[in-house]
This record gives sequence, C-alpha cells and structure tokens, in this order.
Amino acid sequence: MPGVRADAARNREAILRATEELLTAHGPDRVSLDAVAAAAGVGKGTIFRRFGSRTGLFQELLAERAARIGEAVATGPPPLGPGAPPHDRLSAFLDALAVLAAGNIALIAAHEQACASDKHADPTYRRWHDHLTALVRELRPDADAEFLAHVLLGSFDGDLVRRTTSRGGTARLRTAVRDLASALLAPAPGP
Repeated sequence: MPGVRADAARNREAILRATEELLTAHGPDRVSLDAVAAAAGVGKGTIFRRFGSRTGLFQELLAERAARIGEAVATGPPPLGPGAPPHDRLSAFLDALAVLAAGNIALIAAHEQACASDKHADPTYRRWHDHLTALVRELRPDADAEFLAHVLLGSFDGDLVRRTTSRGGTARLRTAVRDLASALLAPAPGP
C-alpha cells in the first residue's frame, strides 16, 4: 500500500488475518473488536482508527477478497474482462462470485450482519450490482435490470451459500446461480 507506514500496513494485515481466522473458527456472532485486537496483537484503538467499526472491518475484509474480481472485470482477459459477449461475461462473473462466496462463507455472513441496515449501500455490493445491472441491460433491455441484479446477488446470501454448498460444494452453487440467471434472462414470451 503506497503512502502507508510499514507498521500501519503490518497492523492492517494482522488485523484482517486475525478477523478471518476468528470468523472461520467461531462464526460472525463471536467476533468482537476486543477479540480481534487480542489475536492481532494490537490495541482496540488501532482497529477503530483504521476501520472505524466492526462493520468497517468486515467491509474492508470483503473488499480485499473482492478486489481480484474487480480487477479482472475492469482489465482482465475475457470472459470475465472486457471483450467477451455479455452472456459469457455474466456467467464468468457469477462463477467468480460463487467461488468467492463458497470460500468465504463466514465472512459473507458477518458482512451481511454488520451491514444489515443498508447492505445495498456497501461499496462492494454497489460495484457488483452496477456490473450485473449493465450486463443484464445488454442481455434483456426490456427487463428491470436493477431489480434482476439484486435478485442475482441475493443468491449469495451467507445462509443460502452454506446450505447449498453443504450438499454439492461450489459446483452446485455455480450451477444453481447460472440456472437462475438463465431463467431470469430468458427472452420474454411473445404477446
């Protein structure tokens, strides 16, 4: 991270790793800022200064996980990146989200709890929603693209991801989300 002191960068990484480990071991309900501070070897004030709150901490951890997808969407090779037909980009993006969600179920659940009052305003959610909305508009100009993007993102609800992957793993989640997208984006029946 350019412009960040070495000790601040180390603390940030220690805090994010400790949060991730605590989420995996204990689930979101038992991850307090006190526990994160103790596990990271920093003071609670360090967490507040860097992340502002428990919500900010979970948002930052999810944003870090999502950054690779964002880079691939913006500048990566097709089909996730520019240059592929919208259907291929949509499938690749949903696959990437499925892999991210399946590999970070505790984080997704913690993020949902922390952002419950307005998850649609979360920066990561907004980026994902904006990308899906644009793809849906290309595929179905007659549809309510914003609404359909919310429906597709709803497929990555933490409890739903946990339940789906417990009986079929990431492959089942990927297939189910692709099937949903196909059903939602099928051409509208004629008059």
